[in-house]
Amino acid sequence: MKNLLRRLSVLAFMSLSFVTAGLAADVKQHRLAIQVDQNDPAVINLTLSNITNVIEYYRAKGENVDVDLVAYGPGLNMLRADKSTVQDRIKHLKDFAFPGKIQFSACNNTKINMEKAEGGAITLVPEATIVDAGVVQLMELQEQGWSYIRP
Repeated sequence: MKNLLRRLSVLAFMSLSFVTAGLAADVKQHRLAIQVDQNDPAVINLTLSNITNVIEYYRAKGENVDVDLVAYGPGLNMLRADKSTVQDRIKHLKDFAFPGKIQFSACNNTKINMEKAEGGAITLVPEATIVDAGVVQLMELQEQGWSYIRP
């Protein structure tokens, strides 16, 4: 009888392990690519609010979400240290998000063109990550299965 109970306990534990592993494999990977291509305070603030809402939603469910905000064209101004009106919100989002789960991608093509037009180097906020081309970044993220939003 004691051996039977021990075997049943082992079987139950093993079954539970398989179920738990199966559930872990079914957890959906949430990934959001969001673009900003306008230097419009309303669009920029809407985008940052959308990101905050997405992070809060999945955090409340105990799930993770990766976010990549891609800024190019006039939208790059939101990531410029000298022109951004939302630097504090960007820093807060970077601190608020799951560690390493948010990226602020800055289009290098746009940066180079702005530097040529302005005759000098421009500085981006410390939270920005330079990517070769913003549009290519968005395209490649979508090819990898990221959800794409344009506010």
